[in-house]
Amino acid sequence: MIRRQHGVALITALLITAIATIAAVAMASRQQIDIRRTGNIVDIDRAYMFALGAEEWAKQVLRHDRKDNQTDNTEEDWATVLPPLSVEGGVVAGKIDDMQGLFNLNNLVNNGAPSPLDRQIFERLLQNLDINIDIIDAIIDWIDKDDRQTFPNGAEDTEYLQLDTPYRTRNAPMASPSELVLVKGMSYENYTKIAPYIITLPERTTININTAPAQVLMAVVDGLSESEADQIIEDRKQDPFTDINSFMAHALVKDKTVNQNSIGVASSYFMINTAAEFDQGQISMYSLAYRNANAEVEVIMRAQGLY
Repeated sequence: MIRRQHGVALITALLITAIATIAAVAMASRQQIDIRRTGNIVDIDRAYMFALGAEEWAKQVLRHDRKDNQTDNTEEDWATVLPPLSVEGGVVAGKIDDMQGLFNLNNLVNNGAPSPLDRQIFERLLQNLDINIDIIDAIIDWIDKDDRQTFPNGAEDTEYLQLDTPYRTRNAPMASPSELVLVKGMSYENYTKIAPYIITLPERTTININTAPAQVLMAVVDGLSESEADQIIEDRKQDPFTDINSFMAHALVKDKTVNQNSIGVASSYFMINTAAEFDQGQISMYSLAYRNANAEVEVIMRAQGLY
């Protein structure tokens, strides 16, 4: 009986020892994970500070550019990509993209009413990309403030509230081009086709003919072919347009129809893309910057990820 009690006591002691050992190992492992997690957070915070530094570099470049001249083109310093640059403890990179080389969706509604001239430009862009232009009525209803449905293909709250996952129209300028996928008639496939050529800016903007890609130039100039647009892009690399008149005098443009109120040679809105690494921390960030006539640059939107 005593021997059996000793055996039970020994087994109990071994069990307690095993449990204590497992608990100690688990605590040590958890501590190591917590230390690593804390280290990663610190590394990401430092990488974020590097990204902010790259953003500030871009703002300085934009300031100096406006002080040097009053036009913007792809051959200027701001258009130069900052390659991965080694800094103390990490790497940082960045680039600046002109957002006014794209079509501003919010231009479709001007002073509370649809803008026929901007609609014409957008129609040509959609047609060139083989997207049905009927979507434009629904986009206008998404942006304008009223609840009156645009004839014949518009869509207001009554359309969206009947969906399996109901929602309302924004009834305000779009904050992001990705809102387009919420608009009636816009498929994700068509959105991916048009996304490289559109932007949503907080005010009416002109299209910079010095930075617009071929598809946007084809939308701006009625009857311009893709090969002609590519030729204009090649020509402006050597001789950027200094004003609208120089653009209108171009051999491939002068005999075609252009809404001159919708184009320009200078930009105020730029997207600053930055990426940074510090040890185990990595971050990508994009910032929408506004530059006024006095060369003051302000970041009006910032988000993590790739734009």
